[in-house]
Amino acid sequence: MRISYRPLWIKLAELEMTKKQLREISGISTASLAKLGKGENLTTDVLLKICEALNCNINEIMETVPEPGDEEPKHE
Repeated sequence: MRISYRPLWIKLAELEMTKKQLREISGISTASLAKLGKGENLTTDVLLKICEALNCNINEIMETVPEPGDEEPKHE
């Protein structure tokens, strides 16, 4: 499994907010913003800053997705 920030990009589009505006209101660094764009891991502190700036919960800005080749879990 890996983390996807797709929900964050959807939320920004809905709010008509740019990535630069997100960086400015949340106080995150340009390096953290670059990591978001690449789908890389970030500290929970950075993620919480984004949540505070957007007044949302963490599950509204990120999700887990299977890696290519991961098997689907079997339910019995």
